[in-house]
Amino acid sequence: MELLDILLSASFWAAAIRIASPLIFATIGELICERAGVLNLGIEGIMVAGAFAGWISVWAGLPLWGGVAVAMFVGMAFGLLHSVLSVPFGLSQHVVGVGITLLATSVTFYTYRVVLPEVSSPPKIEAFQPFEIPFLSDIPLLGLALFSQTPLTYAAFVMAALTAFTLFRTPLGLAIRAAGENPSAVAAQGLSVTAIRMGAVIVGSGLMAVGGAFLTMSAFDSFFFDMVGGRGWICIALVVFGAWRPGKALLGAILFAAFDALQIRVQQTSLGTVIPYQIFLMMPYVLSILALVLMSRSAQVPAALMVPFNKGTR
Repeated sequence: MELLDILLSASFWAAAIRIASPLIFATIGELICERAGVLNLGIEGIMVAGAFAGWISVWAGLPLWGGVAVAMFVGMAFGLLHSVLSVPFGLSQHVVGVGITLLATSVTFYTYRVVLPEVSSPPKIEAFQPFEIPFLSDIPLLGLALFSQTPLTYAAFVMAALTAFTLFRTPLGLAIRAAGENPSAVAAQGLSVTAIRMGAVIVGSGLMAVGGAFLTMSAFDSFFFDMVGGRGWICIALVVFGAWRPGKALLGAILFAAFDALQIRVQQTSLGTVIPYQIFLMMPYVLSILALVLMSRSAQVPAALMVPFNKGTR
């Protein structure tokens, strides 16, 4: 009965949507990269860099949306480095991605210590505040859950819809998908596979960084080490869960977030006094793995994912 009350509460679903928002940004960013044929394992480090860049920019005096822009620019810079090494140079996408994660994380922590050398606790900023959409926010259950969120949460859903429209309803989206399925056909049409793939990685990395910035500028109001907490790796799994389609990936992000919000609340019920809390912490990951196994069995991987392309070769 307690579990049913939790699932029917508006505050639970509001928390789930809030937890899902950074996952949506980063998952959409990773999906764009993989649709073009590039696996971006730099996502974890790029999210860390974006979280720090957005927060420190606002702390230094920029407006909140200026901080979001700085975070996206930093993410795109790391995406540029990733794309140069993995696309025209054809280096291993696994190695380059892990290297980008290590580089972005270490540069972020070093910069933090340089900028704030004697700070025991990080300073706080005035983060994004919830914005209630008139009339829609008054709808029972859905109003609080969907229409009483921060502007960045609304932006995450808009970005998911815009990505879906671009990928499946525009010539640009067709070119991106073709670059990940049959790059030789793209080259035969006179288009540059290298430019398409590099552009996809750069834009996708920018969205990953915005996902990180959500943590410091919307979910919280400060930056602390390990705050990303493996969300980047979860997003890679969500891309597979969503079968490389933005709509399904968005639903997967909400599903994982719901599991995460549920375990926090279940710990506060009578079950929390009987079952060790570590079991609850495991629950969202175990349930997500089960969902991933069930959903990915019918998923069709982009044919040229992680396959380097050299013009003139088959």
